[in-house]
Amino acid sequence: MGLFDAFKKKEKDPSYDPSNITIKDLDEGFVFEYDLKTWKVEEAYEYDWGSNYFSKEFKISDGSETLFLEVEEDDELEVSLHKKVKVPVIDPDLPDRMVKKGKPPKKLKYQGVTYYRDEESPGYFRNMADDEEEKDSWSELISWSFYDENEEKILTIEQWGERQFEASQGEYIEPYEVSNILPKLQE
Repeated sequence: MGLFDAFKKKEKDPSYDPSNITIKDLDEGFVFEYDLKTWKVEEAYEYDWGSNYFSKEFKISDGSETLFLEVEEDDELEVSLHKKVKVPVIDPDLPDRMVKKGKPPKKLKYQGVTYYRDEESPGYFRNMADDEEEKDSWSELISWSFYDENEEKILTIEQWGERQFEASQGEYIEPYEVSNILPKLQE
C-alpha cells in the first residue's frame, strides 16, 4: 500500500452483481431501455406496506416524458408502468366524496375504461435518497388499487393526510421488457 492510498476514499461496493443487473437492482441514476427508448431513473422511492412487505417505485424519464415504474415482489415479480393523473380529471367530486366516506367509490370510470376497487393498502413512503433512519423521512399514506375487467390496467388513488390526493393510471409490463440496464456512472 502506497503512502497516499490510506487517504483515498473507499468506494462502496454495489449492492448488485455488476455482471447481472436486473430490474430489482434499479436505483437513482441507472439507465435502461424500454419500448425502444432510453430511460433514466431520476428518483427512487420505497413503500413499506407492513408485515415486512416492501415495494419500490422509480420516477423515470426519456427526456420528453416522465413515468413511474413500480417493482414489487410478492409471490412473483410484478412490474407496472404508470403516468400521474390529476384526481379531478377522473372525477371532480372525488376528493370531497373520499373525505366524507373515508374511501373512494367501488368503481371509477377514466378514459372510457371502468375500474373496480380491489384493495386498500395503508403504508409508508420515502424517497430513497433520504436517510432511512430519519424519523420524518417516512410519510404515511393510504393507497387504493382499481383494476379494469381484465386486470391489465391499473388506476391508483393515494391519500396523503386529510385532503391531499394523487392518482396514477398504468398497466402491467413484463420484467424482460426493461433491458440493457446500466448503473449510474461514477462521478
